[in-house]
This record gives sequence, C-alpha cells and structure tokens, in this order.
Amino acid sequence: MKTLLRFLLTVCISVPSALVSGQPIDLLIRNGHVIDPRNNIDAVMDVAIIGGKISEVAARINKEAKAVIDATNLYVIPGIIDIHGHHFFGTQPNSYLSNSFTALPPDGFTFRSGVTAVVDAGGSGWRDFETFKSQTIERSKTKVFAFINIVGSGMRGGAHEQNINDMDPKLTAMVAKQYPQYIVGVKLAHYMSSDWEPTERAVKAGELANIPVIVDFGGADPLLSMQTLLMEKLRPGDILTHCYAHTKTRMPLVENGKVQAFAFDAQKRGIILDVGHGGGSFTFEQALPAIQQGLKPNSISTDLHTGSMNGGMKDMLNVMSKLLNCGLTLNEVVTASTWKPAQIINKRELGNLGIGMPADVAILSLDQGRFGFIDTEGFKINGDKKLTCQATILNGAVVWDLNGLAAKPFK
Repeated sequence: MKTLLRFLLTVCISVPSALVSGQPIDLLIRNGHVIDPRNNIDAVMDVAIIGGKISEVAARINKEAKAVIDATNLYVIPGIIDIHGHHFFGTQPNSYLSNSFTALPPDGFTFRSGVTAVVDAGGSGWRDFETFKSQTIERSKTKVFAFINIVGSGMRGGAHEQNINDMDPKLTAMVAKQYPQYIVGVKLAHYMSSDWEPTERAVKAGELANIPVIVDFGGADPLLSMQTLLMEKLRPGDILTHCYAHTKTRMPLVENGKVQAFAFDAQKRGIILDVGHGGGSFTFEQALPAIQQGLKPNSISTDLHTGSMNGGMKDMLNVMSKLLNCGLTLNEVVTASTWKPAQIINKRELGNLGIGMPADVAILSLDQGRFGFIDTEGFKINGDKKLTCQATILNGAVVWDLNGLAAKPFK
C-alpha cells in the first residue's frame, strides 16, 4: 500500500499541474507538421499549450481551447536558438560590439525570424557584464544569454581586444559562476598575434566555470594551426564559430576543394562547428564542398550585427534556407537551430516541445520558388526553397503573427 501511494505521489508531482486540473487549453496549434528532434517527432500533429507550457503533442487533440491556430501545410518547430549574435547595443562611441551602435536590440530582430532565444557572443566581459544584464537581458522579451568575453572590457574592438593583461581567467570564471542562468560560455575573438596564450586563458576560464569556449579564430601573422586549435587546445564541447569562413588570416577547413582530415577528426572528438555567418565569415567555396563531403555544421547561427544584417546574412531564416539549399535536409536544419544549440549551451528546457517545457514555438512555411542566396564574398547560388516565419510563440504568447493566424476575423 505504501509503495502504491509513493508511486501515485510521484506521478502527480511529475505531471504539470495544468494537466492534472484539466483546465482548458490556452492555445491549440492544429494540423501542423511538427519537427521536434529532441522527441523524435516528424509528423503532422496537434500541439496544446497551457499556462505558457507545452501540455500535449498528439495526432489529434479534441479538447476545448481558448484560441486555435490552423497550421495546415505549415511546419511547427521549437523556438529557434541563435547562439551567435551581438546584442549589447548602446551609445558608447568607439566601442564596436560592447554597449555601442553596431550591436542590435534582440526583440526587433528575433521574433520575426522564429527566434525565441539568443546568445550574445562576447560583447561583454567581466567588467561590464552587469551593464549588459541590466540594459539588455532584463529589458528583452527574447531569452538572452551570453558568452562572456575573456577580455574584461568585452568586444570593444581594436587595441582593447589585444590586451592580454585584461584576459583574466579567474575573474571571468567568477562572474560566469555568479550568473549561471545567463552566462553559458566564454568567448575569444579578434586576437592578432601568433601565440596561444589568449586561447589557453579562455579555455582555463571555461574549465574554472565548467562552461564551453567559443572561438572566433584567425588574425595571426604567421598563421596559427587550425589543427592544433581543434585537436589540442580546445576541449570536446568547445566551439569553432565561422566554420565555413575563408580569410587570409586563418587556415580553412576545406583546402583545394577537399575537407582536411583533421576537421572530421575534430568533430568526432566533440568539437562543435558553428556557422556564425556574419558579414565576412561564410563562403560557398567552403560550405558547399564541406556539406557535400559530410562536414555539416552542429549549429546554425547568424553573427547578427549592423555589418551583417543587410549583406549576405540577412537573418536566421535566410541562413537556415541557405543551408537547406546547400544540401542539408529540413530536419538537419531544424536540429542545428533548435535542439543542438540548446544542448551546446546547456539549456535543455529550450529547443524542444516536450511536455512541461516552455511553450516557445516557431510556425514556418517552406516556400517553393526561385530564390537567390549570397555569401560574404558576393557570390550567389540559386535555390528553390525558402523558410518564412508565419508566427512565433514565446512562453505561450503569440509575439509575431505575419498573416494573422492567431487573430480574430474582423466582422
């Protein structure tokens, strides 16, 4: 008898209270093609939301709902996670991506692309993270996280990012451990000398805080070895962003049309390859042969800032569509934009439509037609499919509705 009571108590605790109470559904999404890689769903399903949480995903949900969205012929996926953007916007002159004009406020550029969570990639360091927290994180509807810069003053550009004396692993880790709900990793970028100390300091900070490191690699003259970085300096779970970049100041992953063997080895040992498209870090010369030969990205991201948004990058859905036309399947694109990023930043409550998880949802159309996609070198490929965000739901609330899917008809 005691065993039975203990079992029943466990079941009641594990099931969300809304399900136990039988309250009406707040929002029911009907007839959409659900792609949820975490839960191995790739089929036409209904999705029910109660109290800002996913309450049910099933082939047919015949229950009362306060609001209904008909998603027939549309795709319903977890809210998209962009793990490389720049959102420490402000008005400080000559500060590049740290509280300055080049970064962008999240809410104006997320929901319209189905993005419900972003990670600022190094805009703030230990010296100014609290400013970023109060100025951006706490004032945004978008769920905002951060890769904290190993440079204490953040990504201010120029000489600031060359100051090795401001790269303090202990203080960086201290702030990261103080704000684990927001800080998900350590960023190293833009260092231009040919030594490994900045990389080693960033990795040390990651070790002390038990979080991954994301590296924007390149700038050295003579060049540093990409193989050494991926096979010796970084740890499994650490991230190489701009994986399809090719610049004069870094060794590429594709050489003369062939993926270098160490790139496959690095990915096998757990190094994360992140797209980080940006304004100068995605070339078809790298991406097309890499994907054709099986070197596919673990995560898709934008490197969003004022220098990339009006160029080849545009927005998250443009990057996802570009990779779809480069040879990734739709399921691969969705996985690399939802569940995989959630795992990389250790926010596993995001990026999936599991029961009781936050109801962050993107409803997309896969449009067929003739489309052009541009890389950061100004080259174009033609494609026949493009993703468009029809609606975005954040914590159960509709925050973007392109064509009024959730709106009441005017009478």
